[in-house]
Amino acid sequence: MDNMVVPNGSYKLAKRIGDVVYTSGITPKIDGELIMTGKISAADDISKYKEIAEQTIKNAIYVTDQELTLHESVTEVVDMTVYINASDDFTQHARIADFASDYLFKVFGEDGLGTRTAVGVSSLPDNSPIEIKLITAVK
Repeated sequence: MDNMVVPNGSYKLAKRIGDVVYTSGITPKIDGELIMTGKISAADDISKYKEIAEQTIKNAIYVTDQELTLHESVTEVVDMTVYINASDDFTQHARIADFASDYLFKVFGEDGLGTRTAVGVSSLPDNSPIEIKLITAVK
């Protein structure tokens, strides 16, 4: 993957404990740059955030994979938290999170669907529209 995912501060992007990998909050960056910034509002066409959510979850999978040895893989998604930089009038948080869930299903099948929380927040680092935290089981 040409995409360089680097932390925004003094923390690890992912941490493995046993057969579980926890990611930090991951944003939609390519080559270290956010591909979109700003709040998501009720007036926005939700479909324009599909690419953003997919890039974010791809980055989360990438940092997860960095914690694996050569013959290991993700066996299932345990939990995903999707933070949405939302305006006060935005209420379609689950639809944005569905874009990430649908991508996980495409990659991992039924094992890609774990528990999930979608939360609207007043801001995110660097004005990112989305941030995702992923927990996976690996073997």
